Amino acid sequence: MEKIGKYELIREVGHGATSTVYLGSDAFTQREVAVKVAFPGILKDPKRGRLYTHLFLNEAALIGKLSHPHIVQTYDAVVDDHICYIVMEYVAGGTLETVCAPGHLLSVERIVEIVFKCTRALDFAFQAGIIHRDIKPANILLTCADHNEGDIKISDFGAAIIGSPDRTLVQGIGSPAYMSPQQVKEQALDQRTDIYSLGVVMYQLLTGQLPFQARTSYDMIYQIINAEPRRPSTLRREVPPALDAIVARAMSKRLDTRYASWQEFAQDLAQAFRARQPKVPADEIADLEKFDTLRGFPFFADFSDVEMWEIVRFSQWSRASPGTLIMRDGDLGDFFCFLAEGELKVLKSGLILDMLTAGDCFGEMAVIGKSNCTRVADVVALTEAKLVRITAGSLRSSSEACRVHFYQSFLAVLSERLTSANTRLVSF
Repeated sequence: MEKIGKYELIREVGHGATSTVYLGSDAFTQREVAVKVAFPGILKDPKRGRLYTHLFLNEAALIGKLSHPHIVQTYDAVVDDHICYIVMEYVAGGTLETVCAPGHLLSVERIVEIVFKCTRALDFAFQAGIIHRDIKPANILLTCADHNEGDIKISDFGAAIIGSPDRTLVQGIGSPAYMSPQQVKEQALDQRTDIYSLGVVMYQLLTGQLPFQARTSYDMIYQIINAEPRRPSTLRREVPPALDAIVARAMSKRLDTRYASWQEFAQDLAQAFRARQPKVPADEIADLEKFDTLRGFPFFADFSDVEMWEIVRFSQWSRASPGTLIMRDGDLGDFFCFLAEGELKVLKSGLILDMLTAGDCFGEMAVIGKSNCTRVADVVALTEAKLVRITAGSLRSSSEACRVHFYQSFLAVLSERLTSANTRLVSF
């Protein structure tokens, strides 16, 4: 089996204008990796060599800097006169290109969820001082062969601006069809250029075609600067007006009317998603809704997005009808819960001790107290309720940063409860 550095190359999985990508194996870490190998001599090309070197060095500079569940991780890189390769996380499900053609389009809800995850990942990158500059379907990977399932990961940060504003040449970096008006005009760029590009991707995912049709790059650039695209709903009837508006704002030619931040973009997507969602079983709730629900709870105010996605993955969601006994006084407990929707009552010997509403945490002593902690009250659903359950084992297996934030928030909850109890005692 062929090797490059310490990596065994198993088979070719793709190639582009400057490199070939192989599925590789890292014997030391026992994991599959993607190895992008530059064509021999490409960095010495008299016309484009400096650009290609810049792209590879850019990706190499990101090793360890973008640890996010929806960004492809870069593990290793070698860039010298003899060989040039980048070692990355291997993502097996292909790219969004496969679901951008009529007849292969995803559901509107799935598209909104994918774009939402992209907004959070690109905001994470922006907070780290990075602007991607080449957002397009080919650079958004799917983790699962069933494209209706699984996650997405953004790849190829070779064209990124890292740490400071920059300019770009249309013929040097980026894909003209996805470029913002500011990018094609070679103006200084910020995160709003990526917002525009993701708007184009969303348009293509919804309709199966690009917003602007052109035979040449020059015609494409002219339309990007001067023309207005058709609304997605005119090309696909099930696209609601809210998504027409989101795409239009993301693709606004003027910076002052485009989304100013990724948070604004994400909030509108979440609102549009909630408006379309029918009532579904709790175990079928989309990741977008889980993330948005938990992010709205004060308990999670200090958690990073990376930690929130971690919680989305290990939490268990369920529904309870009125009268359901959720926790029983005296039972051993190895989990705690958040109430996502509805109302619960806390009882001791039939007497109501407290009422719980959306955002409240309960049962946490099972994970912060001694092992084999017993429940000290009944918790019963007063109305139909949506519950988020987290086991002690899941919390122990979570990242250190996530655990620390949980324990800090638990302390804040306990402090608030003690203060409330003291206030009630004083009033007697």
